[in-house]
Amino acid sequence: MHGRPGDGDATRFFLAMILVLTFVMNTIGRGVTETFAVFLLPVQEGLSVSRSEITLTYSIYMLANGCTAPFAGQLIDRLGARATYGLGILSLGMGYFLAGYATHIVHYYICVGLLGGIGAASLGMVAASSLLSRWFVNRIGSVMSLPYAAVGAGMIAIPPLAQLLIGWYGWRVSHQLIGAGVLALFPFVIMLPLGRITAGSPAWQERRRAQSGTANRNPWPVSVAMRTGAFWGLFAAYLFTSLAAYAVLPQSVAALIESGFAPLLAAGAFGMMGLLSSLGILAIGWMSDRFGRLITVTLSYVITIVGVLALIATVHAPSLFLMYAFVVCFGLMQGARGPILVALVSVLYPGGGVGSIFGALSLGLGIGAALGSWASGLLHELFGGYTASFGLAVLSSMAGALVFLLVPSLRLERLMSAPSPARSRDGG
Repeated sequence: MHGRPGDGDATRFFLAMILVLTFVMNTIGRGVTETFAVFLLPVQEGLSVSRSEITLTYSIYMLANGCTAPFAGQLIDRLGARATYGLGILSLGMGYFLAGYATHIVHYYICVGLLGGIGAASLGMVAASSLLSRWFVNRIGSVMSLPYAAVGAGMIAIPPLAQLLIGWYGWRVSHQLIGAGVLALFPFVIMLPLGRITAGSPAWQERRRAQSGTANRNPWPVSVAMRTGAFWGLFAAYLFTSLAAYAVLPQSVAALIESGFAPLLAAGAFGMMGLLSSLGILAIGWMSDRFGRLITVTLSYVITIVGVLALIATVHAPSLFLMYAFVVCFGLMQGARGPILVALVSVLYPGGGVGSIFGALSLGLGIGAALGSWASGLLHELFGGYTASFGLAVLSSMAGALVFLLVPSLRLERLMSAPSPARSRDGG
C-alpha cells in the first residue's frame, strides 16, 4: 500500500489515522453539499423561484469550490491541516445553519452556494491529496481512491437523511439541523494531532530535502507546473468530467420525481449511487494501477455515457429497470476519474507541491461543475424537458475521454518537454 514511510507502531497509527481523517472529511464535505438534489424542489417552491434560479445555487457552490481550491491548496501546504479543516467545518456548518433562515434566493446563494463551496473545498480532496502524498508512495491510485470513495459514503447517508428530515420538519429546520451537526464536529477535529499528520512521514521529509535542497522549498511551484502541457490537459479533463457529472446530479432527483417516482425512492436511488460510487472508485483505483490509467479512464467514460442515456430513456419511458440502469452505470463511475487525476498529479509533479497544484487544477472542476449545473437548468427551461440537459453530459463525457487520448503527457504518464523546476527558480 505504501513505501517505507517509517517504522514502528507510531507510523502505522498515523497511516491509519490519515486514511480515516481524509475519508471522514470528504464524507462530510461532499455528503452535506450533495443534499442540494433533495432540497431542490422544496426550496424552489418555498422561495418561489424558477428552476434556473435554484440550480444557479449549485453553480455558485461549485464555482466557489473551484475558486477556493487553489487557496485551500496553499493553506494546507503552508499552515497545515488544522487551519484548513477548521475553516472548512466552520464555513460549511454556518452556511447550512443560516440557510434555514433564508427569505430570498440571494440569501440561499450566499449560504449554500458561497459558504458551502468554501467549506467543501477546504474539507475535500485538495487537503487529502496533499496529506496522502506525504505518507504514501506506491500504489498511489489505490490510496487516493479511498478518500474519493467518501463522496459515495456521504451520498449514501446524508441526502436520504435530509429527505426524511424534510418530510418531518420542512426544508428550513432540516438545513439548521444539518448545519448544527457539522459545527458540532469542530472541537473534536481540532484536538487531533494534525500538526504531526501535516509534517509527513520521515521518508517523505528526507526525500523532499534531497529533491529541493531544504525542507521548505517546493520543487514544483504552481507557476512552473502551469508551463507544462500536462497541467492544461489535466485542467481540461477536470473541466469536462465535472461538466458531465453536474449536468446530471443536481437535477437527477427532480427528474425522477417528475417522471412519477416517489420522492423517497428518488432520494434512495440518489443514495444508492453513492454506495456504488464508493465501490466504483475503489475498483477504478485498483484497475488503474493494474491495467493502466488510459484504458481504465476510457472505460469509465463509456460506462458513464451508458448511464446517462438510460436516464434520458427513463424520463421518456419511466421504468424501474431503466432507472436502476442509470443508477448502476452512472453511480459506479461517479467520481471514478478523481483518483486517476490525483495520482497523475503526484506522478507528474513529485516533491511537495501536490496540494497547491491540485488546488489550481480544481478550478477547472469548479468551472465545469458550475457551467454544467447552470446550463442543465437553463436547457430544462428552454426545452421543457431533460433530454437536452442530460445530452450535455454525454457530449462532455466524450470530450473528457478525448483529452486523455490526445494529450501525450496524460497518455504516456510523463512530462513532455518539461521545464526544469531548478532552472525556473533560478530564473534560467
